[in-house]
Amino acid sequence: MHKRLISAMVVIGLGISSSAFSANEGFDEYVSGLKVEARSNGISESIINSAFDNIQYTERAVKADKNQPEKKLTLDEYIPRAVPDWKVKQANRLYNEHKTALDRIGREYGVQPRFIVALWGVESNFGRLMGDYNVVEALSTLAYDGRREAFFRKQVMAALQILNEGHIAPENMKGSWAGAMGQPQFIPTSFLTYAVDGNNDGKIDIWQNVDDVFASAANYLKMSGWNDEYTWGRQVKLVSPMSSDLKGVEREKGKSLADWQSIGVRKLNGEPLPDVAINAWLVQPDDNHGRAYLVYGNYQTLLKWNRSHYFALAVSHLADKIR
Repeated sequence: MHKRLISAMVVIGLGISSSAFSANEGFDEYVSGLKVEARSNGISESIINSAFDNIQYTERAVKADKNQPEKKLTLDEYIPRAVPDWKVKQANRLYNEHKTALDRIGREYGVQPRFIVALWGVESNFGRLMGDYNVVEALSTLAYDGRREAFFRKQVMAALQILNEGHIAPENMKGSWAGAMGQPQFIPTSFLTYAVDGNNDGKIDIWQNVDDVFASAANYLKMSGWNDEYTWGRQVKLVSPMSSDLKGVEREKGKSLADWQSIGVRKLNGEPLPDVAINAWLVQPDDNHGRAYLVYGNYQTLLKWNRSHYFALAVSHLADKIR
């Protein structure tokens, strides 16, 4: 009997699906191709060997990618879950605990420290939830899966470059199923673009070193257009429902606060909007039945970090509660 058929029968007999068997077999061949590409990119042989040592097709990463939650909470349901009282207390405690470093980094990068702490809290619960996936293994699996191969293959190569530069050991490079790493949950290409050495020790450690975490988050915001003269925006009250044509963060939909005032937007308590010369955009993620916000350029920057209004609003609400 053919050797491969015997192997397949053994696998099925052990309760492993034949599709998983073929995936693993094909995955090994795919990894060989990743190694060839890594060598052509100048990754050292020792890093290639250690990074790919014993990695396997990780089916739970594929399942996580395919089975992301479909049920959408309203903002009234989501914000209290994303920014509970206990997280607000922790954010304020940690803000004060790290105030010296945060103030220094905030001045250097032009970012209010409360937003750095808020991002830290929303992304990883202040470093407590960073993910336990082997990053190279998870990214290689998702690249092999093929639905977004170019994106994930690029992340594999970026992860190998991070290892090659000596910022972390391969066995310690852990993250989410999608390869988001460390306390700010940077994907590898974001690490290479934005992560910085916040304590000048020659390494960028966004897993354990909070100075590097804070400086990297601040640098991301700065490079993405943050302006520390302003905040993110405010929740508002609409005198009457607004046309969907007026809503959104597209550049052409920005208006002055005076213009928004004239078409029926007020502070949440019903008072007139501030007399400040700044452009704002109207967003209402739950359509006419939910919360409405006027947001500024800094909110647009938060959306560059994560293209989700729910994410940006969670960070913004938490930042507002840090004193």
